[in-house]
Amino acid sequence: MKLITSRDNPRLKTIRRLAQDSQAYRKLGLVWLEGDHLCRAALARGFAPELAIFSESIWQASEFEWSQCAAEIWTVPDDLFAGLSGLESPAKMGFLLTLPLAAELDPQASTVVLDRLQDAGNVGAILRSASAFGFKQVVALKGTAGLWSPKVLRAGMGAHFGLGLIESANLEDLQSLRVPLLGTDVHEGSYLHELLQQGKLSPQCAWAMGHEGQGVSPALMAMVQQKVRIAQPGGEESLNVATAAAICLHASATSSL
Repeated sequence: MKLITSRDNPRLKTIRRLAQDSQAYRKLGLVWLEGDHLCRAALARGFAPELAIFSESIWQASEFEWSQCAAEIWTVPDDLFAGLSGLESPAKMGFLLTLPLAAELDPQASTVVLDRLQDAGNVGAILRSASAFGFKQVVALKGTAGLWSPKVLRAGMGAHFGLGLIESANLEDLQSLRVPLLGTDVHEGSYLHELLQQGKLSPQCAWAMGHEGQGVSPALMAMVQQKVRIAQPGGEESLNVATAAAICLHASATSSL
């Protein structure tokens, strides 16, 4: 264990950049995981951090538990750790991790396709739903928020480490999918609950979830085998995309139960 006290330490500068710049992980090939939950999720899935950093106060209370978590462990003063954090209330521990390699697209995998989603909270929430409902693969088309950005990581709550993640994909990449592609639409298509009642849903499929304002692009919608809409008896014009995704993925996941 090393005690680091200089804010000018090069690796601490790297972490500050990762915490503050949503695209830095792509340039640096590194990911900063902040907080107990994300760090535990990475370890549970076999991801080994290059470096673990703890504030002095939390290290004093948890040294025994975390002493073998990484090949290299640093402690820093609490105020120095606060300068690394992207949170209003710093979590006081974090892992520096090599950016995982992009997964190879699995044509048979249950998949979620993200079409230019902009909001990091929505993207992370959809990854969490995908993991919870057994969808093993997420394909993010170009224009979607960075899957390994700090806000998406926090919203995903560890789901990243159990999914095959593919970023910056093109529509052409989706042509290799061998599972039915379903697209969500506000105004057209069969109602989700009717498809479920008729036994026309399956866990083995791909769901396309579109941009928060524009929905699924016409080019992608032209590729789907089934347009689907969600009944809204309350009369709202549309649902938040993360909410819609959770409803659709749950319906597919439970269709064979």
